[in-house]
Amino acid sequence: VQLVESGGGLVQAGGSLRLSCVASERSFGPVTIGWFRQAPGKEREFVAAVFWFGGNTIYADSVADRFTISRDNAKNTVHLQMNSLKPEDTAVYYCARGLRGRDDASGYDSWGQGTQVTVSS
Repeated sequence: VQLVESGGGLVQAGGSLRLSCVASERSFGPVTIGWFRQAPGKEREFVAAVFWFGGNTIYADSVADRFTISRDNAKNTVHLQMNSLKPEDTAVYYCARGLRGRDDASGYDSWGQGTQVTVSS
């Protein structure tokens, strides 16, 4: 499956962005779509994920009160609404898909190319 992210950009601290991830195939069963991010010089870290069957969501503690992940079944799309952005949110954001994935990147086998998010202070 191919994943294509969009929606990144430059925003001031306190602002908002909405990222989108479009999958080339429909998702069924125990598939998870997740967002990860990687800042310069740092390891890739989990941000949020949605379980396609049932729609439950999980978040990293650092974003739980500011970001919202949602899915659009009809459009094979997952969105990440990011509010109250902080300079430390600056990173390349990646969309990923896997079977029963959770907050560990090893649970995902398909990755997008990433979209840059830059938050200025």
